[in-house]
Amino acid sequence: MRKYYTRPCNFYYGNYAKDLITNKKALSLAGNPNIAFDQIEIFQRKKKGITQSNIYPITKIKILNKEIKSKVEIDLKKITLKRKSICGIQFDRPQIMGVLNITPDSFSDGGLFFDESKAYEQANLMIKNGAKIIDIGGESTRPGSRVIEENNEWNRVEKTIIKLKKKFSKIPLSLDTRKSNIMKKGIECGVSFINDVSGLNFDKKSFKIINSKKIPFILHHMQGTPATMQINPKYDDSLLDIYDFFEQKINFCIKNKYKREFIIIDPGIGFGKNLDHNLRIISKISTFHSLGCPILIGTSRKRFIEQIVTKFDTPDRTGGTLSSVLYGLLQGVQLFRVHNVREINQGILVFNKILNTN
Repeated sequence: MRKYYTRPCNFYYGNYAKDLITNKKALSLAGNPNIAFDQIEIFQRKKKGITQSNIYPITKIKILNKEIKSKVEIDLKKITLKRKSICGIQFDRPQIMGVLNITPDSFSDGGLFFDESKAYEQANLMIKNGAKIIDIGGESTRPGSRVIEENNEWNRVEKTIIKLKKKFSKIPLSLDTRKSNIMKKGIECGVSFINDVSGLNFDKKSFKIINSKKIPFILHHMQGTPATMQINPKYDDSLLDIYDFFEQKINFCIKNKYKREFIIIDPGIGFGKNLDHNLRIISKISTFHSLGCPILIGTSRKRFIEQIVTKFDTPDRTGGTLSSVLYGLLQGVQLFRVHNVREINQGILVFNKILNTN
């Protein structure tokens, strides 16, 4: 467990960001010249459950005490490091991952795309509407869900994966699964990414499969299992505890000769988190840039939106989803996992255009 954590903050955008970077008044975020920052927030863990934080201009880093300064300088190298493209996905602009649940019981769209032809039509529609990755899942991981048999899960997704790879060879497919055998079969059928919501904890063979193929994967955080995760989840500090989880897993991967640049991190909004946990993570999500990996966030249609808006809730929660996506965009999040691709893409395009107009 760390004692100090570094969060870039006080961001600038567009040509103004470029000018600040050129004049050495700010630093680029993740090597993106369109986002700059000139302050950092330093979190310090005190005793159990207590965190202190202070904000400093980057010009004041040199006056920090030796222990803190050393840690911050290491973090800054990762924060400013340019993120390399993965399977053709560029991380110098916001990208959309479209959700394709081929299940009868997912939390918001269960059964809608269970039929093979409907699943293909939905993927086709999401690609036309701007999705750069399609995330295919054959097992629901909604709160309270149970594990299903491997053959059942694979039978749900196999034909759709094959058909999409044939029709859209340049669109990367992500396979949302916790099982190593499903991962292996998916990779053999042309899947480009593995998205394991258990963070490689469900099946101990998962990392071996991913590492042997050197296939990129999404390192997702979940406390507990889908069946238990929303039963009174607890953290000392949700943001920093999840950071520690990511750092430990990334170090394990690197130790086993797997490259950091193949890892995308996802803090797992709604996976073993209550409303306060989710808000803490989202509001301070730029902290995860100091891990040196692209950041993905999946807030689409999540229950935390209903908990905030109460009587103004809607079935697809597009408004709440879009607002959380745009906040993430301001914090330099690179990848957004959503259901309503067209609407979210429209919002990102307009917002990003305004943001980068000086």
